[in-house]
Amino acid sequence: MPDLQNFGDWPLYALSDIAHYHNGFAFKPKDWSEDGVRIIRIEQLNNPDGPYDRFTGTYPSINHIDDGDLIFSWSATLKVLIWKHGSCVLNQHLFRVDEKEGFDKQYIYYILDYHMDSLAGSSHGSTMKHIKRGELQKYRVPIPSPNKQKKIAIILQTIDRAIAHTEALIEKYHQIKAGLMHDLFTRGIGADGKLRPTREEAPELYQESAIGWIPKEWEIKCLADACEWYSGGTPNRQNSFWWDGDLPWLSPKDMKSFDLSNTQEKVTRVAALSSSRIMPVNTVFIVIRGMILAHSFPVVYSNREFCFNQDIKAIRGLGKLGNRFLAYWFVAHKDTFLKKTTESTHGTKRFDMKDIYNLHIGIPSDKEQGLFITKLDALSTKLEFENKSLVKLQKQKSGLMHDLLTGKVPVKVNPDEVDHISN
Repeated sequence: MPDLQNFGDWPLYALSDIAHYHNGFAFKPKDWSEDGVRIIRIEQLNNPDGPYDRFTGTYPSINHIDDGDLIFSWSATLKVLIWKHGSCVLNQHLFRVDEKEGFDKQYIYYILDYHMDSLAGSSHGSTMKHIKRGELQKYRVPIPSPNKQKKIAIILQTIDRAIAHTEALIEKYHQIKAGLMHDLFTRGIGADGKLRPTREEAPELYQESAIGWIPKEWEIKCLADACEWYSGGTPNRQNSFWWDGDLPWLSPKDMKSFDLSNTQEKVTRVAALSSSRIMPVNTVFIVIRGMILAHSFPVVYSNREFCFNQDIKAIRGLGKLGNRFLAYWFVAHKDTFLKKTTESTHGTKRFDMKDIYNLHIGIPSDKEQGLFITKLDALSTKLEFENKSLVKLQKQKSGLMHDLLTGKVPVKVNPDEVDHISN
């Protein structure tokens, strides 16, 4: 029964009053198979297009999942989603959430998603969060009439579709950029401004080198000879005056964007000259040490002067090797660099710099490098625009969820909408 206390004119319900929460089947590793129905674990919620274990035996029908079913991960990773990836069976630590009469499933999805942080705050475990059924019985939320639930869900689904469309565009541009980088750094751009024909199509345009077949016009150098390399450091944190400046001090946590003009921490020039190094605008920075190298290879091209810490190398091209071309080259070869990582005695990921210095780079003419940059910058601009659009949409959704799910902004259902919303 609902609590009779009202939120405006919305009664408060415990989360257990609005839905049934069915825990998944307790599979054991010996149950897994290469055939049969796919098993949904937390891993598949995060990567539904990835690999699955399968099961050929029988299981309770309540653990079966089809498109449109609502899944609630209540242990470790707290997450809720509407499944859209075909028939499966649910593993333990995941709830199948079935709405009770008078409640809309899509609305319940948004309610759970909106209150997830609060549920996480009240959940058990300091690092491994999990939500017990008792908490679902205690946690109460305001719920409007069924027709208002449906209308609110429809409004939020509209912005979710816009978010999904933008995310798809971002993924598309990432794939286009990755393919273009591969072609540029293996074939380059000919005198006609277009990609050169492949070596199979025009072998006379290519030369064999330490990095495979490259255009005949390109020079080949190892990174030790092609670039200048600089090390940084960390000013003494006990000296508070040193950390009260306006010179950006770069550390790996700042390196989330290719083009960068600011950092979380700043120091005085005296501090930088004493314990780090000041690099001019248009310098390339890469991470050479840290656990981030277990999965990522951050590369930054600076839009202003930076100093930097000891986990980073600053790099500038020599001769005709342009710095922005060099930065894109590092990004294009991130997989090569990640394969070069080793572990220190403390388990931290790092590069043996001798291995890095011995890598070779193909260097086109200044003009050809410029054409590379023009093409890649154009794609980067599109990606930046879509990423900003995504952030804007996500903020709009957050505001809408707060306004609509708390009743702060009233939602009216006109008589002519009732039949449409109810179907």
